Amino acid sequence: MRRAVLIANPAARRGRSAEPRVRSALAALGCALETHWTTGPGNAAQLARTLAPAITDAGDTLLCVLGGDGTVVEAAGALAGSGVPIGILPGGTGNQLALLLGLPRDPARAAVAHLRKAGVTRTFDLGALESGHWFALTAGVGMDAAMIAGASSAAKRRFGVAAYVRSAAAAVLAARTFAVRVEADGQVFEREAGLAMIANVGTIMEGRFGLGPGVEPDDGWLDVCVLSPAGVADGAALAWRMARRDFRDDPRMLFMRARHVRLTAPEGVPAQADGEMLASPDLTARVVPGAACFLAPAR
Repeated sequence: MRRAVLIANPAARRGRSAEPRVRSALAALGCALETHWTTGPGNAAQLARTLAPAITDAGDTLLCVLGGDGTVVEAAGALAGSGVPIGILPGGTGNQLALLLGLPRDPARAAVAHLRKAGVTRTFDLGALESGHWFALTAGVGMDAAMIAGASSAAKRRFGVAAYVRSAAAAVLAARTFAVRVEADGQVFEREAGLAMIANVGTIMEGRFGLGPGVEPDDGWLDVCVLSPAGVADGAALAWRMARRDFRDDPRMLFMRARHVRLTAPEGVPAQADGEMLASPDLTARVVPGAACFLAPAR
């Protein structure tokens, strides 16, 4: 493989700084790098669609994405069902997808691993939101979105994922609850919640918190996680249970599996999908099984 095409987000935590190191590492292996910088939201998807035919037609070309989870999933959504594999170069703050796939944290080392084809192609389901957004990790309302909103760009650049840990603690301490309606494959639940999430993976925040029993990114299902704390102490207790993967029956915790999910919360409740803030807390999602292909080290 002698050519690599890179979609890079200059606004990502390590977007600008990592690209020259990636270029140098690949050049040392005789691989030319063609970089396409994103210009704003939605551009990674446009670039992926434009570049995909060349990747498909040329077997010696590698497609990589340098950025955070949001940039990667934007490109993966544009290529959903195409079978075109994406090599993730972790350049964001959380980089949860790269960690789940077992990739090196350093973007240059990840690029070299992809080029040497020392791994396998892993398929992930994707969640497709009615709004047009995609997610490979989670979409949700409440504490998780408040955690993301509470981590400033400056804090993320300086502290990395620790910025999320701090804002997550603030969200738990605030203990804000809201009325949420959950519709999952025809079943309807209504309750007061601090967090309501549609999950495609079993853990978040570098594996610090579990999201439910048996959640897998390639099982053809979406998983619903709703937590209903009664105050700060209760919120901390539930966070501790999630950290210990203690998913035993509890009226404060709701877990269920479905292929179509709708979460409805009042206006003003924050909402997110894979770290990107959404305009509305009304989320309607369907699972698209095996939609995304990512390069990963051999297990």
